[in-house]
Amino acid sequence: MRVGVLGTGAMARALGGGWAGAGHEVLVGGRDAERTAALAASTGARPGTLAEAARFGEATLLALPYDAVLPALGTVGPVDSFGGRILIDCTNAVGPGPVLTTGEGPGAARTLAAATGARVVKAFNHVTPAVWSRTPPVFADGPVAVPLCGDDEEALALVSTLAADLGCAPFVAGPLAHADLLEATTAFLIGLWTSGRDPRAMLPPPAALGD
Repeated sequence: MRVGVLGTGAMARALGGGWAGAGHEVLVGGRDAERTAALAASTGARPGTLAEAARFGEATLLALPYDAVLPALGTVGPVDSFGGRILIDCTNAVGPGPVLTTGEGPGAARTLAAATGARVVKAFNHVTPAVWSRTPPVFADGPVAVPLCGDDEEALALVSTLAADLGCAPFVAGPLAHADLLEATTAFLIGLWTSGRDPRAMLPPPAALGD
């Protein structure tokens, strides 16, 4: 599969590098050509521009801070020119508190979908790049589960394949509207993790819940 990656940060390195290692053709694009080239060389990806990454292959990973996504896409062309494109949204619109910076309206993924007309799939936002950098992302209880939220079956299947190729266990968690819930859950988890609490302690296995 051919995948574009917007950004040169930790998520771009972890996910883009993982996909390149799994045999996919990955093109990373960033504003800084030297940094982009260094990331590509260290991960087995190809270097390119933001414009090239935004249009490359079957899908593009939005590995940028949430507030930077639409401005970055705007440098490529009108943001509404991405109609039908598969965009993988791993962003978290989270500020100190933590709180969602999207307020009471639509969440990050739905806002990006409405602005671009793209087939957006929310995925990979619920844990840190350090987890995705594991080869594979497996813990004592098995592979990391990856919830996917989206409205397009083809897009969900594509992202499911990419998650499985990292060694993860993808599952469809619902339509794109459910991305709001996933984003809020992630913000809540960030608060627990940063306070030193283990979220697993409050989540018993299904068998313990009774009938």
